[in-house]
Amino acid sequence: MRRILSFALLGLGVFAVALGLLLRFYSYPQLAKVPLDQESTSVAEGDNVTALIVRTVDGAPVPEIRQGLSLTSTTYVTGDLTAPEVQEGGDTAVYVEAIRTVDDASGIVVDASVRSLCVDRFTTEAVAPCERQYIEQEQGERNTGVRDTIQQPGLSFKFPFGAEQRDYDYYDLSVGESVEARYDGEETIQGLDVHKYVMTVPPTRIGEREVPGSLVGLDDRPSVTAELYYQVRRTVWVEPVTGIIVRGEQAGKQELLVSGEDPGEGTTVFQGTLGFNDKTVNDNVTKAEDTKSQLSLLTAWPLYMWIGGGVLIVAGVLLLLTANSATGRRSTAGTPLRREPAGVDR
Repeated sequence: MRRILSFALLGLGVFAVALGLLLRFYSYPQLAKVPLDQESTSVAEGDNVTALIVRTVDGAPVPEIRQGLSLTSTTYVTGDLTAPEVQEGGDTAVYVEAIRTVDDASGIVVDASVRSLCVDRFTTEAVAPCERQYIEQEQGERNTGVRDTIQQPGLSFKFPFGAEQRDYDYYDLSVGESVEARYDGEETIQGLDVHKYVMTVPPTRIGEREVPGSLVGLDDRPSVTAELYYQVRRTVWVEPVTGIIVRGEQAGKQELLVSGEDPGEGTTVFQGTLGFNDKTVNDNVTKAEDTKSQLSLLTAWPLYMWIGGGVLIVAGVLLLLTANSATGRRSTAGTPLRREPAGVDR
């Protein structure tokens, strides 16, 4: 009976260890991937914002700087299932991101952009080759990337599954390159433990603009070429198991500089803070909690299985050894002593 029980324990132990290995090293990598058919919307809002508004007067664009605006910025992210890099079960997804920022009072579009890129489905880092990568920040002016070169390096959209307490490179669309997302501690949002990362871009030249002289204090000149400078402090709160950005906020500034001006001395064309609204944060918390629960079955449970399986294996081996020892003792005790008749030669 002991031998039967010992073999049963050994079998259960081996099964538990094998199942844990299967869940952790096969099932987890399959589940911990961003979907190919991604479709999401996030909304950021900000009040008391200064921004450049372009009105249409008699069919002609008229730029003017307004203060005290309330802006709403909506970001749409969709998966491009027709891209050649997209394969069922593959490791590359192709996403298209469209951002549109409008003045709530007038409905005038303050800023808009669209981009497409290929990302690793586990880390969400940009990868190449990528056939259809592009960036369009001015309508009709699309900057198409080279197929074998990463056009938008670093992370985009979210952080990796299993985000660590360290710094990451995250792509900044305005700068056109990745910036350091510095780990800045742990916090809690609606009972959810999150990592906080901060990205800081000092005043940086990002291009030139041909603008009316009156816009930058040069009333005697009909138009002037000014340098556009950009700076930002962007903070994101990330649920580390899933890598989902639960909350985001950015305080930014853009200014036009003409000859002789340094950053901080130019004409401010944008200044304000925008952050995810309550609905977006609530939706992200729910999504992070649901995804985290699914992934925990493939991260926490394998550990329990390995520990439990190891205990069962050890118990089975010990029981088997005691069973063999007991069998040996019974065999020795049951062997009768032979008595030879007296006087018999041996």
